[in-house]
Amino acid sequence: LESFKKSKLKQHQNLATICGYPLSIFFIIVNEFCERFSYYGMRTVLVLYFKYFLLWDEDFATTIYHTFVALCYLTPILGAIVADSWLGKFKTIVYLSIVYAIGQVVMAVSAISDITDTDKNGTPDNMTFHIALSMLGLILIALGTGGIKPCVSAFGGDQFQDHQEKQRSTFFSIFYLSINAGSLISTLTTPMLRAHKCGQTQQDCYPLAFGVPAALMVVALIVFIIGSPMYTKNPPEGNIMVKFGKCVGFAVKNRFRHRSSQYPKREHWMDWAEEKYDKLLIAQVKMVLKVLFLYIPLPMFWALFDQQVCVYTAPQQMGALTIQPDQMQTVNPILILILVPVMDSVVYPLISKCFNFTPLKRMTVGMFFAALAFVAAALVQIQIDKTLPDFPSSTQGQVKFINMVNSKLEIQADNHKINLGAFEASEDYLTFNNKFFLFLGPKQNHSVTLDNGKNIRLTFNDITSKPEKGANAIRFLNGFGSFLNITVRDEVFNFTSNMSQYLNISQGNAKFIIKDNNGNVCDYTQELGFGSSYTLIIPPTFRFGDCSENITSVMDMEPNSFHMAWQIPQYFLMTSGEVVFSVTGLEFSYSQAPSNMKAVLQAGWLLTVAVGNIIVLIVAEAAKLPDQWAEYILFASLLVLVCIIFAIMGYFYTYIDPAKIEAQFAEMDPEKKEKMKNLEMPRKGSVEGHKEERRSSDSSCDDEETRQTKI
Repeated sequence: LESFKKSKLKQHQNLATICGYPLSIFFIIVNEFCERFSYYGMRTVLVLYFKYFLLWDEDFATTIYHTFVALCYLTPILGAIVADSWLGKFKTIVYLSIVYAIGQVVMAVSAISDITDTDKNGTPDNMTFHIALSMLGLILIALGTGGIKPCVSAFGGDQFQDHQEKQRSTFFSIFYLSINAGSLISTLTTPMLRAHKCGQTQQDCYPLAFGVPAALMVVALIVFIIGSPMYTKNPPEGNIMVKFGKCVGFAVKNRFRHRSSQYPKREHWMDWAEEKYDKLLIAQVKMVLKVLFLYIPLPMFWALFDQQVCVYTAPQQMGALTIQPDQMQTVNPILILILVPVMDSVVYPLISKCFNFTPLKRMTVGMFFAALAFVAAALVQIQIDKTLPDFPSSTQGQVKFINMVNSKLEIQADNHKINLGAFEASEDYLTFNNKFFLFLGPKQNHSVTLDNGKNIRLTFNDITSKPEKGANAIRFLNGFGSFLNITVRDEVFNFTSNMSQYLNISQGNAKFIIKDNNGNVCDYTQELGFGSSYTLIIPPTFRFGDCSENITSVMDMEPNSFHMAWQIPQYFLMTSGEVVFSVTGLEFSYSQAPSNMKAVLQAGWLLTVAVGNIIVLIVAEAAKLPDQWAEYILFASLLVLVCIIFAIMGYFYTYIDPAKIEAQFAEMDPEKKEKMKNLEMPRKGSVEGHKEERRSSDSSCDDEETRQTKI
């Protein structure tokens, strides 16, 4: 009777249809698009927020980022258990979406520097307040996005009746497109929002970059709730992961109790669960454990994959494109949309004509592609390092000589001999210890420290790294002998003695306005590239009028010459590896798993992503390599080693047909035959991988085509 009532209720709820599709699924698709926009939009600028707003160094920012991602892929297990054992999918999505939206709003508020910036210098006075809010926001986001991850697609599958299999298949294709569309659009637009200037000090607008994703998450929640009257809401019926864990736990405990040699051995250690669990469940657990064993090497792939956001070549070291540096991440979703159909329609069929390209072989190739991506990143980094200047150690100083007299000057400092014309500077910085012997002409011998000089000016290299975000470090040397006010793009140069502090000026044509106390004004313009440094010399002979004739520009650091487009090959290799590895891995796992335990494999797959991010933290902390390229090679080498181990494991793996094995148990026990027919199947399409999801188009057919989706 209860089954009949549920059937009638479901038919009534699904009367509202458009072109044969339940109207309720359109609310779910819009919800998923907005949620993915919210998540990827926030994550795109997260590392930059850590570095340039919270002022964390790159290593610590990387550590917190990977910790956050790991947490996002640990919480789906909790979400699945809560949905299936307690609240049901609908309530779980609603409640955790509220938590999710609150987390996004908290992140947006944490990025408002004006809250604590009482002196209006652009830096928050109470950084602890902003850090605490940021961490609270990230924890809530991780709980929300991870908790709803295993529920949304499965809830969408619940909306279809048994005769709507074709519509269900199309739904998951549209669901896939909505996820990729949300990811692609947010990755492209959020950096633009960040680059917008806002606040009292007109800095990068992180509140807007986090606020728009927060608004989209609120929209996602509202849209999902509006569709509530039309949803089919199946009650929780017990979580298979809990049953799986209890069965394995009992087998381990029972085996430990009977570890004495007086007890006969059993064929498999899971057979020690026969005293409490039926043989069908034990056989299903064995099949899952066989696949989970193959998962052991997989976290190393994700360890490399998730470093794309924060460890790939730093944008301040490269010549930029006409897009924001963080928009380079859009290369990944664009390539996914291109490579998935190309692989399925062209590459795999061609290779299959030559040899049997099994799923495990594909996964091995995908891991190898990821290793090659890091080798490519290392080669790019080596080329970048060649363009970087040699910065001094803590016990040394770097000096550039500037002749401030209107005549030629011959300088000898230790073993360095320099000839300077009037108002000229030495070409390169020279490295000295704290003291050096300076010789000026035949009768001027002086033992000087690095902060002395008279007719000759000693300028020091105060920069210990490339300017951030591709900016240009500019300073002025005022030899005019009187006060000068110099501004550029509403920025004012502050002078200490006659040398100003460095100002970071963005790329483009910079117009410097020079004024004196008498109201005289002149303009000096200079075209700036990316990542350069200049000292602009105003000589004693300076006259207002044509500034370009009076001011000498001395290059302290060359602009970046290695283009950001060189990152595209490594993105291509990594995305190729992602498509071949992740899509195939989920497809293989589903084909080898029993029909009622696909959720267990989904949880196991997401767990490999979390472990991969933890590996990044462990390896990076333990290695402490001085060069970035060496760290890339280390990770690539580790993945190649793991790739070889996985290939060996795959060689000895024997493929099975779970449906046949389950059918054999049903024939052995007629009472279970009816149970097999009514066995709770995973809802078609609830499997997610890292930035991907694949679906099983029918719970009774393991080997049907599955479709990739981003998470």
